[in-house]
Amino acid sequence: MALSGAPGCRAGERGPRWRRPWKLLALGLLSASSVLAAAPGAGAMSREEKRRLGNQVLEMFDHAYSNYMEHAYPADELMPLTCRGRVRGQEPSRGDVDDALGKFSLTLIDTLDTLVVLNKTKEFEEAVKKVIKDVNLDNDIVVSVFETNIRVLGGLLGGHSVAIMLKEKGEYMQWYNGELLHMAKELGYKLLPAFNTTSGLPYPRVNLKFGVRHPEARTGTETDTCTACAGTLILEFAALSRFTGTSIFEEYARKALDFIWEKRQRSSNLVGVTINIHTGDWVRKDSGVGAGIDSYYEYLLKAYVLLGDDSFLERFNTHYDAIMRYISQPPLLLDVHIHKPMLNARTWMDSLLAFFPGLQVLKGDIRPAIETHEMLYQVIKKHNFLPEAFTTDFRVHWAQHPLRPEFAESTYFLYKATGDPYYLEVGKTLIENLNKYARVPCGFAAMKDVRTGSHEDRMDSFFLAEMFKYLYLLFADKEDMIFDIEDYIFTTEAHLLPLWLSTTNQTISKKNTSTEYTELDDSNFDWTCPNTQILFPNDPMFAQSIREPLKNVVDKSCPRGISRAEESLGSGPKPPLRARDFMASNPEHLEILKKMGVSLIHLKDGRVQLVQHAVQAASSLDAEDGLRFMQEMIELSSQQQKEQQLPPRAVQIVSHPFFGRVVLTAGPAQFGMDLSKHKAGTRGFVATIKPYNGCSEITNPEAVKEKIALMQRGQCMFAEKARNIQKAGAIGGIVIDDNEGSSSDTAPLFQMAGDGKNTDDITIPMLFLFNKEGNIILDAIREYEAVEVLLSDKAKDRDLEMENMDQKSSENDSHKPNSEEAPSESQDAGAVSEEPEGGGESSAVGAPDPLSPASAASASAPVADQDPHASGPAEAGAPEPACTPGDSQPQEQNAQTEASSKAHWDSKVQPMESILADWNEDIEAFEMMEKDEL
Repeated sequence: MALSGAPGCRAGERGPRWRRPWKLLALGLLSASSVLAAAPGAGAMSREEKRRLGNQVLEMFDHAYSNYMEHAYPADELMPLTCRGRVRGQEPSRGDVDDALGKFSLTLIDTLDTLVVLNKTKEFEEAVKKVIKDVNLDNDIVVSVFETNIRVLGGLLGGHSVAIMLKEKGEYMQWYNGELLHMAKELGYKLLPAFNTTSGLPYPRVNLKFGVRHPEARTGTETDTCTACAGTLILEFAALSRFTGTSIFEEYARKALDFIWEKRQRSSNLVGVTINIHTGDWVRKDSGVGAGIDSYYEYLLKAYVLLGDDSFLERFNTHYDAIMRYISQPPLLLDVHIHKPMLNARTWMDSLLAFFPGLQVLKGDIRPAIETHEMLYQVIKKHNFLPEAFTTDFRVHWAQHPLRPEFAESTYFLYKATGDPYYLEVGKTLIENLNKYARVPCGFAAMKDVRTGSHEDRMDSFFLAEMFKYLYLLFADKEDMIFDIEDYIFTTEAHLLPLWLSTTNQTISKKNTSTEYTELDDSNFDWTCPNTQILFPNDPMFAQSIREPLKNVVDKSCPRGISRAEESLGSGPKPPLRARDFMASNPEHLEILKKMGVSLIHLKDGRVQLVQHAVQAASSLDAEDGLRFMQEMIELSSQQQKEQQLPPRAVQIVSHPFFGRVVLTAGPAQFGMDLSKHKAGTRGFVATIKPYNGCSEITNPEAVKEKIALMQRGQCMFAEKARNIQKAGAIGGIVIDDNEGSSSDTAPLFQMAGDGKNTDDITIPMLFLFNKEGNIILDAIREYEAVEVLLSDKAKDRDLEMENMDQKSSENDSHKPNSEEAPSESQDAGAVSEEPEGGGESSAVGAPDPLSPASAASASAPVADQDPHASGPAEAGAPEPACTPGDSQPQEQNAQTEASSKAHWDSKVQPMESILADWNEDIEAFEMMEKDEL
């Protein structure tokens, strides 16, 4: 077994530093044909099955791409729920997300080289002609420098790379004369004004027409940018310089990287998330491998591969050593503070770190790659997709999933490195989940909430640029490809850049003499060809033996990272006290607090305050544990306030031709049937009531009886609407927002409150839809007349069974007890009860926690009422209750009767109603420690 393409260099032999880097790394991948045999019982996938799955990927791509071209082009992106294009300025603003849109047919450009990878050369030729003819890069619009670089500039360069390859083969693109490269150069010049800073770090945004400082630019006032935003330019900019012979692009990208390297925290060798582009001061001092930093590390290693500059490998190895020393807590990757790297900065992880196992494969560090990938896969098996963020005990932190490709990327790299058919099965799962849960008639829709299965009206360009590329390559054999993929390197957007650029137009000095590399210990860097026996021992069971302990890590255990104190002192000392376990009435806990420098102050009104002074801690390790404890307390407080609010619900269109594939995010009601306690939900055909506002007796009861009533928000209380339609015989109700253009994509979750009176008489379910989602149902009625929906706590399986189900579920089915509890967290929500017209609306969150993270520092409940196991993660109705220490039972629990459940939870008191850290004191203490360190 050997790395492909390393002639004259034996395993363990020192190689010359001038060698072409891909000969050493070969993209970091072991040839799939020379890997170890599959482990016994691993169930190697047959060639026929691989081909079937590859063809399925092609069909899925066709579904997404053809719908974009039919319904959206020349718009930047497809809105798959409403079957139209997303045009900047014509849709409600989504904030920074929209900075990727520049009215330059983003999805088409981002998809160009995917067409060639998937062997769709005719479609590629047509697409290139469209880009050349239709795309305008001189728009008066402010765009993200980072997104425009990786998606548009990278897309044009990737398209140019495969276009000249096809032209050389002699069958396609014979007319091509570098038009895409000319466009790329034009765009490169439009991005250069962003670099007009003293540091060399680019502004985060630029106006394509007016640059940055022009009076009409509407940008140039920003002071901060993320590390990845400034550090993910070198591949595209260097490739542009090498292709065109114009060195300025590579020079600017190198200067930005040099500055970030100089500003790293020297004692930890870590970088922060956000940096001031003028002063170089770190604005956000937490460090990880996820959002805000991720592709900076990726580009250091890949810049070495593409450009052959040893300094990039030196920097990457230095950072990687710090990552594995501080951030990696297998299988977790947790953010830390750059000045206090032993202190975790947060207790959750974001989904963008899913790229890191793939990068570790490129590095040749296989074991941790397998561990982290397996942990992520277990999270996916629990939620169908990887949530945007999840906690260290694998609960959902942010529930969205915009169809990100990073996990598929790492799956592909791990399969190439190991040849283990297990990763083919992982890819098969990804395909099945995309088809089952994300596929809609007009493409694939992002998940608004992985817990409910509701959709968001977006299909980002990276879904076509990356997801289908990696999935197809996972199942493709070498003979399925029309070119050798290993002659190229992937950018962070999976665009292809040819490795021969390393020896073309080398106008830049490889070694930057302004940077102090002499301080680095060269013995840390392995300049030898990798010994594949070390990378992947000659044991067919090796990968399986690493994965096996992690099989039940999500469902049956609540692993915690080993504390730094415990790690340094061995197994003798007890683990540090966690906020969720704390009891103010426990003398042992109070003693531990004292050791950590935390004081507990009893107030006259029965509340308590927690204050930490790091200088009073018994040791620096105890001080770190104390800060971690205080941070956990604050997070628990914020989390509990969210959990007092109801989670989102789902409205699923189940009739022809939707068959359950369209799921709308719905706001719950604080009255009526609790859908979380009824497994089957409520299913029925919809009917519009008269009067449409539902504020008086329904005049068309014959049309509403045994139906789900549609009505408009406004002019009376929600509860009054519910009583009127219930009296008319409706089995449920959907209130549609009367604010034109409102959408769950841009507005926080909305809850319908009662009218201040007893609402026990309302027994039907009521849900709220924003205007945009409501119009999807109204449009369906206009087109198909009979539209059937399912109201539930989360979407049900969408497959062929939907097409064979009865036209209406029985009343008994719709009242079955639900064994699946409601989600534990929801988005920020406000409960609103409507008032008569002219009286306005009043916000009244039902039974709110008296504390606010922004202002309150004291608890309000008596200390004696605390329960150590009633902490935030285990609130009533949560599907993923946090485990108590030693708990090894699956998190799915049997349903309880409503009465017993109420009695059970009434006996518990939220601990954060009894304790809360003094936030200001905590911040001051932490800042004091940072100043001391500096």
